[in-house]
Amino acid sequence: LEHGHTKPDLMIAAGFSYQVVTAHNGCLQMEVTVHGEMAHAAIPDSGTDALQGAVHILQALHALNTQYLQITSEVEGISHPYLNVGQIHGGTNTNVMPGKVVFKLDRRMIPEENPIEVEASIRQTIEKAAQSFKPPRGGSQLKVDIKRILLANAMKPLAGNQPLVDAIQKHGEILFGEPIPAVGTPLYTDVRLYVERGIPGVIYGAGPRTVRESHAKRADERLDLEDLRRATKVMARTLQDLLA
Repeated sequence: LEHGHTKPDLMIAAGFSYQVVTAHNGCLQMEVTVHGEMAHAAIPDSGTDALQGAVHILQALHALNTQYLQITSEVEGISHPYLNVGQIHGGTNTNVMPGKVVFKLDRRMIPEENPIEVEASIRQTIEKAAQSFKPPRGGSQLKVDIKRILLANAMKPLAGNQPLVDAIQKHGEILFGEPIPAVGTPLYTDVRLYVERGIPGVIYGAGPRTVRESHAKRADERLDLEDLRRATKVMARTLQDLLA
């Protein structure tokens, strides 16, 4: 895209659901390193527990999810923003107060949110929590390093995608025997890169209907082969309409 090697007029990207996806969430991923001062577990007052500090920060971050319930997207299929901490590690041994803890967070952004404002809010929450850290024993001075790993913008529908939506819905309903809605998804994809450059695009797959049903990111990811056969016919007929 950046170098002009691909210049489609329209695009249909691979998805996994029965629905036609016309919008999706954005995603901010960050790595947070909490520095304390390592000490022997028998002498806790001689150090600053980075793990306790990280827990204090994590509690502040997870509390944001309650606030996010007040923020609702107008896009069908997308509900609220959400923050998840998916990875954490630190410490050297059981009998040593951790001097450093690292965790990584994932913040899903609804299409209506401003990514720059979201990132600033996350950073402010982390820094404020670090400053308010007051453990019952040991030091309270934490140093926190925050690094952005990923910032993927949300995908918003372009008006020019209607021919794609109409064709897939028409043939999808015929072959699957049920209405095919146009919705948003809480996932994020590379389709946003095309849409950001004004290229109308949609995401369409073969099923299942939900992420949970597909076992995505879990053991036994699955796809019903009959769904695949029907979706292949949907795509063939859609292309026939669009290229006629």
